[in-house]
Amino acid sequence: MHRVIITDFISDDLAPERKILGAVAQVEALNALREEDLFGRIEDAAAIMMYHSFAVTRKTIERLRNCRLIVRCGVGVDNVDHAFAATRGIPVANIPDYGTEDVADTAIGMMLSLTRGIHLYNSALREGRGEWMYTQAVPLQRLRGKTLGIIGLGRIGTAVALRGKALGMNVVFYDPFKPDGYDKAVGIGRAETVSELLAASYVVSLHCPLTDQTRQMIDAAAIAQMPRGSYLINTARGDVVDVDAALSALESGHLAGAGIDVLPQEPPPNDNPLIVAWRNPRHPAHERLILNPHAAFYSEQGLLDMRVKGAQACRRALVGEPVRNVVNGR
Repeated sequence: MHRVIITDFISDDLAPERKILGAVAQVEALNALREEDLFGRIEDAAAIMMYHSFAVTRKTIERLRNCRLIVRCGVGVDNVDHAFAATRGIPVANIPDYGTEDVADTAIGMMLSLTRGIHLYNSALREGRGEWMYTQAVPLQRLRGKTLGIIGLGRIGTAVALRGKALGMNVVFYDPFKPDGYDKAVGIGRAETVSELLAASYVVSLHCPLTDQTRQMIDAAAIAQMPRGSYLINTARGDVVDVDAALSALESGHLAGAGIDVLPQEPPPNDNPLIVAWRNPRHPAHERLILNPHAAFYSEQGLLDMRVKGAQACRRALVGEPVRNVVNGR
C-alpha cells in the first residue's frame, strides 16, 4: 500500500486524512520540527503533505524515490523548492482557498481594532494608565471614505476588498498580474505602481506571496511614502515587511498603528527589538502594534478544509486523476 506522509504540524489521530485515503494509502504523521527529522523516514513516500514548520528543500526532494505529489497545505509555497521538484517530475500543489474568509476577517479585524482605538483603549485601561476617557486615543478618524490599499488581489485580497467596500471605504489595489477589467468587476480602483497605492492609502493591507520581488517590499522607503498617521496590516508573509522599519515608523508616529500576523522568524526570539518594544508599556508599539502568532488562517472550519483538501489532492495523484492547483507546471 502507498505511504502518505504528513511532515509537520498535524499529529492527532488523522481521522480526516484516513477517511479520504484509507482505501489507497497508509497515512503517517512525522510531527517533524526541522527538515533533518525527515531523513530516513520519507524516501519511499508516494505523496507528502507539508505545512509551515520548516522548508522542504532540494536535499529532501532528491531523496524521494516514488513521490507522485507534494502538497503544501496552505497558500504560500515559498517553503518548498517547487522548481527543483519539477526537474524530478514531482508536481507541487497548494491549497489556495482553505482560509480565505478567515484571513480576510483577521485583516479587517486588525484594521478596525487599530483605527477605532480599540486595542489602544484596552491596553491603557487594563494597565491603569490615563483617564477613563475617549481622549486616550485622540485623534481618531472616521473610517468611511478613507482609502484602503490592498497589495495582492488574489482570493484573500479580493475578500478584503469586498469587506472594505461594505465599510464604506474607497478601495484601491496593486497587482501587476491581475488582468484589466477585474477592478471594474469588483468595483474598486487600480493603482499602477506600489508608490501610487502607498501614497493614497490610509490603511495598507498586504496579501501578496513572498517572491524575490516582494521580499522586504515594505521597507523604510516604502513606509515613508505612506501618509503620516496611516496604518499597516500584514497577514501575508513575514519577509514582505522590514519589521525594523515598521518599528521605527511606530516610534516616530509616522505609522499610527500596525497589525502583524506573520514575522520573518516564527516564533521570534525574546530579544527581537520588535518584541521588546511591543512588551514595553512605555513604548508606542505597546499600544499601537497588534501581533498574532501566524494565526490568521485558523478557524476550525478552515483547518478542516486544509486537511481535507490536502488529502483529496493526494488521493487524486495516487489513483491517477488530475491534480488541482499545481504550482510548478506539472
